[in-house]
Amino acid sequence: MSILELFCDVDDFWQRFVGEWERTLLSSGVKPRYHEREMAASEIMTILIHFHQSCYRTFKHYYTHYVQVALRQEFPRLLSYTRLVEIMPDYLVPLTAYLHTKMGRCTGISFIDSTVLAVCKNPRISSHRVFADLAQRGKTSTGWFYGFKLHLVVNDQGELLAFCLTPGNVDDRRPVPQLAKKLYGKLIGDKGYLSQPLFEQLFCDHGVQLITRRRKNMKNALMPLLDKFCLRRRAVIESINDQLKNISQIEHSRHRSPTNFLVNLIGGLIAYCWQPHKPSMSHEIRLDLAA
Repeated sequence: MSILELFCDVDDFWQRFVGEWERTLLSSGVKPRYHEREMAASEIMTILIHFHQSCYRTFKHYYTHYVQVALRQEFPRLLSYTRLVEIMPDYLVPLTAYLHTKMGRCTGISFIDSTVLAVCKNPRISSHRVFADLAQRGKTSTGWFYGFKLHLVVNDQGELLAFCLTPGNVDDRRPVPQLAKKLYGKLIGDKGYLSQPLFEQLFCDHGVQLITRRRKNMKNALMPLLDKFCLRRRAVIESINDQLKNISQIEHSRHRSPTNFLVNLIGGLIAYCWQPHKPSMSHEIRLDLAA
């Protein structure tokens, strides 16, 4: 996908969104923070998203070495890097709204998983200040970390269905009822989601069947063959988490603002939604499940 296609889609969204957003703010007694700048809002949003589609690992190098050098013709009214970073927080709400327009639809087969977003290296935890009141220490199978957990739900085609961000010490099972509100059919997770009360809550409240593997110290239970196929395809969401971190660069330890951290995260999720070839279950398996 070219940057021109991305800009056209973002600009179409902005034209529909900005008027409604300003009316909502005024009706609630809040003065709109957005005002006309030398650089158009849709141009800024395009740059914030396109960074996660590029090969650059840091936004500063992307903006100063690529945008300000190679994209002068596409963006003739570029702001300085310092000024752009300063106004980034103003675009968190528009980017979040735009992300929801790019999310997929439930197909009856959904995968859920969480991934760690560490905000600093472990030796720096005691001196870290940017996320001092927000991030928490957590532990995974690979060890301790300090930061957040990103919880994702995707369908069998790799499309994003729901997401939320929690501190690192939150149990993976806690946000599941909220994430499953618009789902139906089967929800496949790892052993971290194994819980009889959670299974009953999802089935009674939303009609969703939670499928997980059983722990080694638990008795074996009969499982339909199709459920086993679904469990073996959990690599779909694990591959998505890997791409978000290593291609979209949603995790790094150089954030200096919690709001800009969220802007970076939302931009990475949008970039993934635009990805033409997403990790997905094979076509043959989907046909068997639909039969």
